[in-house]
Amino acid sequence: MNEKQTIVISLGGSLIVPNEVDIDFLKSFTSTIKDYVAKGFSFWIITGGGKICRRYNDFLKEITTPSDEDLDWLGISATRLNAELVRLCFGSLAYDKVVLDPDFMPETNSPIIVGGGWKPGNSSDLAAIHSAKSLKAKKIVNLSNIDYVYDIDPKKNIAAKAIKDISWEEFRKIIPKEWGPGINSPFDPVAAREAERLGFEVVVLNGKNIENLKNFLDGKEFVGTTIK
Repeated sequence: MNEKQTIVISLGGSLIVPNEVDIDFLKSFTSTIKDYVAKGFSFWIITGGGKICRRYNDFLKEITTPSDEDLDWLGISATRLNAELVRLCFGSLAYDKVVLDPDFMPETNSPIIVGGGWKPGNSSDLAAIHSAKSLKAKKIVNLSNIDYVYDIDPKKNIAAKAIKDISWEEFRKIIPKEWGPGINSPFDPVAAREAERLGFEVVVLNGKNIENLKNFLDGKEFVGTTIK
């Protein structure tokens, strides 16, 4: 894997499994990534859990009283299932195993590496940060189902304002202070603190807009939020 040309992507589970597995999205996403591999890019993709993660957590709560760590491990399993699905979509272009430890750098010439959740106490966003650290990359692309980071939740308040550029200090003021299983945040608070500490830049894009992702990869103007 060519570190200098590698893009780290935190691929939101809301894109992979919004309700059911989104076949159309996976087809367009994998086709796009393959096109950029042909242009010399490499990708390290970390997958989130999506709706299946929240459903399993809800089911478990109806049966017993799980700890937050129990719920996190269940969610981690969901991310790893999604990772296996995404890895297999790329066929021989992808490294032949899902990477479970983002601090581990596999020796491979494969242009695509796919990883899932790592350990309790955070989301797969932290795995993306550690993957970027392993690669000595400074920029992470966070693909979710929103066009921008907003000052307040746009699903709850139509007066929410889109933010194009924001510092980590200001970003952390508008997200939950602590991690909890199933929290709603464009980038989880644990990962945000680590990204700020390491001086990383995270770009939040709507993964549904494949043309916009292409604009970003091509170095053109794009719709999204840059956190730095």
